[in-house]
Amino acid sequence: MSTDPIKEEVNTLRAVIRHHEERYYVLHDPEISDTEFDRFLHRLTELEAAHPELVTPDSPTQRVAGRAVDGFTTVEHAVPMLSLDNAYDEAELEAFDERVRKGLELEPGTAVTYVAELKIDGLSIALHYRDGLLVRGVTRGDGVRGEDVTSNVRAIRGIPLALKTTTAVPRDVEMRGEIFLPRASFDRMNTERAEADDTPFANPRNAAAGTMRTLDPALVARRGLGAYLYHLLERKGVGGEPVRPSGHGAALEQLAGWGLPVERHWRRCNGMTEVIAFCRQWADDRRALPFDIDGVVVKVDILADRVRLGQTAKFPRWAMAFKFPAEQATTRLLRIDVEVGRTGAVTPYAVLAPVQLAGTTVQRATLHNADDVARKDVRAGDIVLVEKGGDVIPKIVKPILGRRPIGDAAPAPFVMPTVCPVCETLLLRGEDEAVWRCPNDVCPAKLKRGLLHFASRRAMNIEGLGESLVNQLVDRGLVRDPAELYTLTAETLGGLERMAEKSAANLIAEIEGSKRRDFSHVLFGLGVRHVGEGAADLLVRRFGGVQGLLEASLEEIEAVVGVGPIVAASIRTFLDSPAQRGLLERLEKVGVRMDAERVDPVATPEVAQSLSGQTFVITGTLASISRAQAKRAIEARGGKVTGSVSKMTSCVVVGADPGSKLDKARSLGVETIDEQVFRKRIKLGGMPRRSR
Repeated sequence: MSTDPIKEEVNTLRAVIRHHEERYYVLHDPEISDTEFDRFLHRLTELEAAHPELVTPDSPTQRVAGRAVDGFTTVEHAVPMLSLDNAYDEAELEAFDERVRKGLELEPGTAVTYVAELKIDGLSIALHYRDGLLVRGVTRGDGVRGEDVTSNVRAIRGIPLALKTTTAVPRDVEMRGEIFLPRASFDRMNTERAEADDTPFANPRNAAAGTMRTLDPALVARRGLGAYLYHLLERKGVGGEPVRPSGHGAALEQLAGWGLPVERHWRRCNGMTEVIAFCRQWADDRRALPFDIDGVVVKVDILADRVRLGQTAKFPRWAMAFKFPAEQATTRLLRIDVEVGRTGAVTPYAVLAPVQLAGTTVQRATLHNADDVARKDVRAGDIVLVEKGGDVIPKIVKPILGRRPIGDAAPAPFVMPTVCPVCETLLLRGEDEAVWRCPNDVCPAKLKRGLLHFASRRAMNIEGLGESLVNQLVDRGLVRDPAELYTLTAETLGGLERMAEKSAANLIAEIEGSKRRDFSHVLFGLGVRHVGEGAADLLVRRFGGVQGLLEASLEEIEAVVGVGPIVAASIRTFLDSPAQRGLLERLEKVGVRMDAERVDPVATPEVAQSLSGQTFVITGTLASISRAQAKRAIEARGGKVTGSVSKMTSCVVVGADPGSKLDKARSLGVETIDEQVFRKRIKLGGMPRRSR
């Protein structure tokens, strides 16, 4: 047989296999039996083995190729993968709708077009395709950086290795979605684990997450993971033009047109009434699905409206996750204890008789604060209704009063302690606050929780520094603040319980390695009130490190997009504290990195007043800088930025998807410039970096 007929048969087989993979794994509507499919795949494998020059990266035989990987590398997302704010009842959905309509300045009674999608209970993934071929898969990670799990993504048959060419394939495109484990695969996996005397997985979500963390793609392929894509990021098309559908529904249709798996039950809704009807339907029908969902995701459909609404440091303002009512169970509340957190908050919690809930054994639940306990009238000895709030954190819904003894046998109401249970300092409660706090800065409990937070994966990522070890370090006086972690030696650790020589050496190496984490992780790890990962990253990207933050005024901090007045006041109070400044100095002295790259394009010490007397308007989305950064760049050069176009406007800066302001500028004869010309005019050029 000549090479050409063989090549033709190989191409035909690949097309047939891709077609049937889509029918089975994406559309859930197979047209042939498994045996027939295996026959096609076996024949293709034979031909490629005999003619290796015909093997291509997107061949179905190359899903699981080569040996297991040695580890996952960390990759920074081009655009952060934000979380979604949650709604737990219809009133919160209505409030979300009201905020959206207010943000869009709509007339009363005007309905917003939303897209409602089933919220898959899995783990987030970002997929990158170049010239139509899958080149990278990255986990969400902390939202800014994730792990490159491309080898495992390639093993998921529902994800095509090459996009369909029936529509224009973009040159470079990224889409995001969810990887999950179907219930049938989950049941089969747990049966196999039980037969092998392995511990079963608690639920499909945990099993999916554990599978994607394995270093063996062949194991990933055997477990039968699925995937659904739901978000398309703008990238360059075949001719270099942006790939940007006008709305979310159009983006989902585009993803499906490329042969990507899109969950088919999504619906375009005209107003919140239709959204709520969709949520009610799937709260009842979700058990009929072959995979787990834990709610509905509601998104504003029109892209231009999303741009107007914007986002916070944590959440987009144009989307909301409606969570279904959590699974509930009843059990006995054995007692109410209190614990001290890293900020000194003293919080009551319930110790429960063990009960199975949403696939896990629950033995304790949050009670939020003393006011919450009193309002619910929860007492030790009660039979209580427990649920997992958002299917994650167990909480007590209410006591079952009909099962509470009466008279002298009735349990006594809970009384909040007046002193810290650890250091016996008098507890304080601020005005308008529900939480009691221990004000003692050297309280051992606060220090222990703070050290655990500092060492956590999302902060300094010091693996091996767990609760038992932290307790010993604090109780023996070896560590009194995070800086003293870096003075520990293997010899010091060797004197602790359950700390072998190798374990001590490994921990010292972990501590030493954490010094290289940039200052955003340090800032988050220090546990400043109200300063989460997102805010810490924004602050450090803007000011470059500890020195830039120390020099920043409250107004400058508050001006950072995504950082509000509460966060700004908290970080300024922290930085102005002599004790905290001393801690920062000690951390720097022991070699912890206290800076990072400054990415604010207007952070230059002095600029010429080249725009003095000129008035600018900005419309549309700017790709390389935010509107706030552009505004500061103009003002730093003597110009003024207004929100409306008039005859007095000197120039309108036009980004992607401009609104009516562009039309008005043209009608008035006002100059309009694109982003590239704008950057040249104010000479932003590249983004200056802070020297190290």
